[in-house]
Amino acid sequence: MSASSDRLPPGIPDVPAVVEVLNRHGVRYVVIGGWVAQAYVESYVTEDVDFTPATDPDNLERLSAALTELGARIRTEAVPEGLPFAHDAVSLGRTKMWNLQCPLGAFDIAFEPAGGGYDYLAGHAHLVNVRGIEIPVADLADVIASKRLANRPKDQLVLPQLDQALTDRDKGPEGSPIRVEFPSDRARTTDPEVEK
Repeated sequence: MSASSDRLPPGIPDVPAVVEVLNRHGVRYVVIGGWVAQAYVESYVTEDVDFTPATDPDNLERLSAALTELGARIRTEAVPEGLPFAHDAVSLGRTKMWNLQCPLGAFDIAFEPAGGGYDYLAGHAHLVNVRGIEIPVADLADVIASKRLANRPKDQLVLPQLDQALTDRDKGPEGSPIRVEFPSDRARTTDPEVEK
């Protein structure tokens, strides 16, 4: 695990450290939801990160191995340290969503998020580099579409700002990089560059 997660405020997941484990195991996934939204709306805060993985058996086996290395447990308010659970490709694929936690923070595995799963999202995803770790993130337009479909109160509050961010992004010069700053970096004492 990463000692760097000790420098993050409580409740903020060390996303690059979690992703490093997923990447090392060869898991195919896209980061979706609030963590991506935070890069565009500074006032928006989420205390977990959502992953949408590919659902083929080989990828689910790699995901299971990564979850084991992370020490992932089922997240529940009743048991603050989380519930241990046994998993493999078959058991992971039996549900649409897992709410998990590990020493690096809280995260969700969403196989069928509103708006489309891995196969759809991966075609529009962008690679961002945070602390030297490449992270595939959903396109802002896909994040907006998903939040609009989910239509939760917290989504309704942030949608106008996300719509404006999308308008601003689309007005930019063709091919010009957009600086995306993720909250896990803003919280650090030394902020490395984040590139898109």
